Amino acid sequence: MSKLGLALGGGGARGIAHLGVLKVLEEEKIKITSITGCSMGAIVGGLYAYYGNAKQVEEFILQAIKDPKVALLNMDTLNKDAGERDKNYFGYLINYLGERLNVIKALGRLSYFEEEITSNIFKMIPDVPVESLPIKFSAVATDLISGKEINFTKGGLRTALKASSAIPGIFPPVESGGMLLVDGSALENVPAGRVKEIGADRVLAVDVSYNISPMHPAKNLLDILYRTEDITSHHLSLLRLNEADLIIRPDVKELSWVDFNKAEEIISAGENAARQNLDAIKKLARRNLYLLEVQRYIKKIKGNVQ
Repeated sequence: MSKLGLALGGGGARGIAHLGVLKVLEEEKIKITSITGCSMGAIVGGLYAYYGNAKQVEEFILQAIKDPKVALLNMDTLNKDAGERDKNYFGYLINYLGERLNVIKALGRLSYFEEEITSNIFKMIPDVPVESLPIKFSAVATDLISGKEINFTKGGLRTALKASSAIPGIFPPVESGGMLLVDGSALENVPAGRVKEIGADRVLAVDVSYNISPMHPAKNLLDILYRTEDITSHHLSLLRLNEADLIIRPDVKELSWVDFNKAEEIISAGENAARQNLDAIKKLARRNLYLLEVQRYIKKIKGNVQ
């Protein structure tokens, strides 16, 4: 039997599209044996591995978005620049701090939001061992101390999801096992290779990152910093995605990472992307492993030639 694994990438609110993909896979009775997620991909994937069905995850996420504890984050403030290009997290952080005249205060701690606020939010996440989940699951985070990528395959689900989604500068790093952990997207936004570590023999990746487009002439230093980070993240994602057997990209690249008020629209985009690629997904799930290995080898050779 094939062991189809999902690699669910980060992208803030855009990552809710993963839920739409899961809904279609479930409806089509396409069995998923393992999931590895990064940031919002880790949250959606971890909840699915816990509940085992998309409807409960959808209810959980839609309720969480409306929860008063989440409302305290006041994410709408970050969405004032809806007409502008999708800034990276650092760019939004600079704007957010500036608008609230809290730059000096924030520079005296490790993140804008304090630990108490984020801990209260993550108390909504079931506190169960990752290794006990019905579907094999792992979450990717980045250790600031060693500079290494960490793939949580055991330990508390709540800690793993909190670490994987700790956006640097915005949410506090998570201390665990002598490590100081932040968002996994610092090293691997779509963890296509990591899901193989927990048993997948074929990988379906869902990429909800935005594509970089030609830049207008830089106006200042921050434009250069933003653009540099965008390019690095984009090409790192492309490199890691080479390890996926199939990649689907929901049409959410024009949305902001803080567009949580568009959750239902984003879920629909995930469903549409899965249905458009349904034949390819079914083919991947049924494909002979030997033929799949040959296909991967040819792909690798072509990549080396290029």
